[in-house]
Amino acid sequence: MLGWGFGIGTQIIVARRFGEGRTKEIGEVIVHSLYFLIPAALLLFLILKTLSPVMLGFLVQSENILSASLDYLSYRSYGILFAFINMAFRAFYIGIARTTIITWSTAIMALVNIFFDYVLVFGKMGFPEMGIEGAAIASVIAELVTTLSFILYTKVNSRFRQYQLFNFKGFRKELYLRIIRVASPVMFQNFFSLSVWFLFFIMVESLGERSLAISNIIRSIYMLMMLPTWGFASATNTLVSSVIGQDRKEEVLKLIGKVVLLNLLSVSLFVGLNLIFPEQILLLYTDDLSMVQDALPVLYVVSLSSIFITVGFVLFNGVSGTGKTNISLLLELGVLVVYLVYAYSIVNFLNGTVVHMWTSELVYGILLSVSSYLYLKSERWHEAKI
Repeated sequence: MLGWGFGIGTQIIVARRFGEGRTKEIGEVIVHSLYFLIPAALLLFLILKTLSPVMLGFLVQSENILSASLDYLSYRSYGILFAFINMAFRAFYIGIARTTIITWSTAIMALVNIFFDYVLVFGKMGFPEMGIEGAAIASVIAELVTTLSFILYTKVNSRFRQYQLFNFKGFRKELYLRIIRVASPVMFQNFFSLSVWFLFFIMVESLGERSLAISNIIRSIYMLMMLPTWGFASATNTLVSSVIGQDRKEEVLKLIGKVVLLNLLSVSLFVGLNLIFPEQILLLYTDDLSMVQDALPVLYVVSLSSIFITVGFVLFNGVSGTGKTNISLLLELGVLVVYLVYAYSIVNFLNGTVVHMWTSELVYGILLSVSSYLYLKSERWHEAKI
């Protein structure tokens, strides 16, 4: 999430330069983002290797979950370097509105991941049976293959030579600091979001392993539902920044409104499936009928929450796209504090169930939508320079 956040900040700058027609500066922006991302990845790798047992030992109550988590992280941590490099390529291609390669690279990553999951988790085709550790290795291999795919595609395709993406000749302190100024608030915003999401599941785990199992099923469905939203939200960053770069600030709110509508239509398809075939969808994840029944109300809550989060994410990324990433950080922090207090109160003061816990997502979506819209409507972002 740290790398993703920094990548989004870089993407906003790339889109602004693209809108301004200053294409020759884009490659330099990406190179300088790598000057930050690669050292950051190496530092985080060391933190994962040395502090994971202490951090997870402090937070996780179940010995089984703690043991499995540490087994997974022992291999998964090696993928963070490739993941961070991929964030830079993602920022470049989304920033210049060439997103087809993102689709293909994601498909390649998924296929590679599925294949190695199959052979390493279960020990097929002569590979050792490694269980959860095999799943971690499969993810690392998939990220490495994606990195190599990005490099090869960019090198071979002549249309991208104008951006001078692989020119590592010089270092400009002013540009480096400017990227950090724009990108670091988004980086920390994503970090805090993930931290609170992590704490949410820690609180769910305190309700029992069954509640955690239900929540992991719901999370998987939720992530699938959110795929259109992440795509439209990322596009909003690029479109808003590019339009401002073309000096068309008056079109920003109308543009965001169109993206919100398209996003709602896409997510509504998933919500409809959840409402029409809820049991069938849950049975894809477990054959425990009692767990399916317990998970049904949680699925309904998440389906309702996704509508508000769909709107909130697009509006929020519209704020980031203006270049006022410091404001988006403050908005996110405010919403997350309320979210965390709400979830904590349900567990510790109201004796709530896992169903009540997931209403936190509804609170988050409503607050994010309202706060982001009010800021965009205020037009205080008009003078933002990046």
